[in-house]
Amino acid sequence: MRVNDGRPIIGTSDDIAPMVRWLLIVAVLVVLIVAVGGITRLTESGLSITQWKPLTGAIPPLTDAQWQAEFDRYKQIPQYLDVNGPAGMTLAQYKFIYFWEWFHRLLARTIGLVFALPLVWFWLRRTIPGGYKHRLVALLALGGLQGVVGWWMVSSGLSAEALDRVSHFRLAAHLLVALFTLGGLVWTALDLRALGRGEQRARLTGIGMAALGMLTLQLFMGAMVAGLRAGYVAGAGWWSWDAWPLMQGTFFPEGVEWARGLFSALVNDPYLTHFIHRWWAWAVVAVLVVMARQLKARHERLVAVAVHCAFGAQVLLGIATVWSGVTLWIAVAHQLCGALLVAATVWGAHTLGRRG
Repeated sequence: MRVNDGRPIIGTSDDIAPMVRWLLIVAVLVVLIVAVGGITRLTESGLSITQWKPLTGAIPPLTDAQWQAEFDRYKQIPQYLDVNGPAGMTLAQYKFIYFWEWFHRLLARTIGLVFALPLVWFWLRRTIPGGYKHRLVALLALGGLQGVVGWWMVSSGLSAEALDRVSHFRLAAHLLVALFTLGGLVWTALDLRALGRGEQRARLTGIGMAALGMLTLQLFMGAMVAGLRAGYVAGAGWWSWDAWPLMQGTFFPEGVEWARGLFSALVNDPYLTHFIHRWWAWAVVAVLVVMARQLKARHERLVAVAVHCAFGAQVLLGIATVWSGVTLWIAVAHQLCGALLVAATVWGAHTLGRRG
């Protein structure tokens, strides 16, 4: 249905289907960049590029002199002075960590273009359904914010007073903005698909809000664990009960720093953040089981299976990450599955909130 000036109010399937595919493609790219971000973090690559050049930074060093200049800038930051310099880092090793940070930023630029250019196209053709322009602009703004937060995070590890890593608070903000954007992309795509079927927009139900809220807290604590390198404090060893479900042989970890109070320990102490992250996961599992049961009762078996598979794989990968001593590919798979869990939970919440 269209009004006289050509702007769609409800939209047709021919108008909406390409937009749904576009949003889902962007969502897949966001899942990919979350995984690459995990590789960047685990290889300590995030501080390898010490300047933020949104446009010219897409081109890596091309000559030996340019590579040496980049390496010399890296040699001035605490991560090199305290960790990699004493370890005898070579230029070849620097190029390896540079690649992952450069690829991470290149992928971010690609996502921006893949979102912005079709948005302009749909806008000019006036095929965006009424009420959705502001939401799509908000998603574009979130993408821009993600770039700013990313540099804000990196800058926390570059000053002379910094530690050899970025601020764990800023890392958490960076990850959560990405996952919030992912959730917005999936929800909007599902809303548009429902619109093409003549259905109303979905609303958040009580179980949907509970699941998304509890999952957000879990993801925040996971980001804190990553930023504090708290994955290493539990102990390691395949099939070692001392590392999971115990932590270094005890249920509640020893060594928690309580001197600055409970709240400071919750967000700054690696032992306590790890403990909260691993056991809050079961509260999230419980609410997701309830969600999946409600989906099954509504004969939405595919969505229910997706939710079960996502949280089941995430729990197993989390345990395997600890048992393996934070092996790179397992830890990256855990972060990747976290993004897929966000998408599955949003799908489940949206399905429960459909009003026909």
